[in-house]
Amino acid sequence: MTSLMPTPSRQLTARLFTGLQPSTENRLAYRIETHQRTPRRAVHCQGVGLHSGQSVHMTIKPAPAGSGIRFIRTDLGGQSVVAHMDKVISTTLATTLGEGASPCTVSTTEHVLAALRGCGIDNADIELDGPEVPIMDGSAAPFCALLRAAGSRRQNEPRIALRITKPIYYEDGEKRISVLPFAGFAVCEEIIFDDDIIQRQFCSTVLRGDHFLTDIAPARTFGRVEDVEYLWEQGLALGGTLDNVVTIHWNRKSVLNEGGLRFANEFVRHKVLDLIGDLSLMGFPLLGCVHAFKVGHTQHFGLMKKIAASPDSWELVQLLPGGFFRRADTQVM
Repeated sequence: MTSLMPTPSRQLTARLFTGLQPSTENRLAYRIETHQRTPRRAVHCQGVGLHSGQSVHMTIKPAPAGSGIRFIRTDLGGQSVVAHMDKVISTTLATTLGEGASPCTVSTTEHVLAALRGCGIDNADIELDGPEVPIMDGSAAPFCALLRAAGSRRQNEPRIALRITKPIYYEDGEKRISVLPFAGFAVCEEIIFDDDIIQRQFCSTVLRGDHFLTDIAPARTFGRVEDVEYLWEQGLALGGTLDNVVTIHWNRKSVLNEGGLRFANEFVRHKVLDLIGDLSLMGFPLLGCVHAFKVGHTQHFGLMKKIAASPDSWELVQLLPGGFFRRADTQVM
């Protein structure tokens, strides 16, 4: 199968990997924390759900090593759902998690999950008193600020990662996404829209250092003004305002938000943010390079299912000091 990315994107991708360690059998492209981490203390925020419009209080708390990320509905007596791909019940407009026939569901999970991944948090309990994560300003930046204020604590359990060893491809019509072997985590994404303000945009990033915090986290969710109005009529996007959605003008050449865009390519950067958040549902940090073309939550989920169904194309590895890894003994998925 040929590469998903056109020639200009390949050139940008080549620049992305400049200065990284050459690939060897057990060496990472750059150093990654070897042990699991959890927030040092609890932090709290309040906002509204983008689609429900309901006010929601959310608290992110420390959690034991190996417990992963868990959403806890305090309004349902503490019922909870683990942030894992097996719990995905909907990918329409956002990623929604649920626990079987239980009323315990949590929607719009991708932004806070991206923040946790970008800030290097493996284990946390997220308490909510409603069915949706607050949208805040439409990006992951407020959640990152919370997590940085909380600090993080190194735990005794080693960090296990899912390392891609052979290319894995998923296609849904013209929408295509793949993950290729790479001893780190990188995303190269391209979108194409008819809107003059978007047209064709490309973004590539490696999840190391502060790259996520500065380049991806501030990018906000977006939509056309008439699409937002239509969703309002359908009882959706009830919490959407110019304070939390980049709203494209009817003329398709500008946005209605008074401050304009945070980046010239903010639209595709937000797509990368969503992708990072969704892929955290694999249950392990991913070691691989993801190439995405015109995809959304549904295709992210499709790739995750394809990865899970391709055990000959990945392995679990333990991250070691000095930027190395070794095959882990753990057998999961």
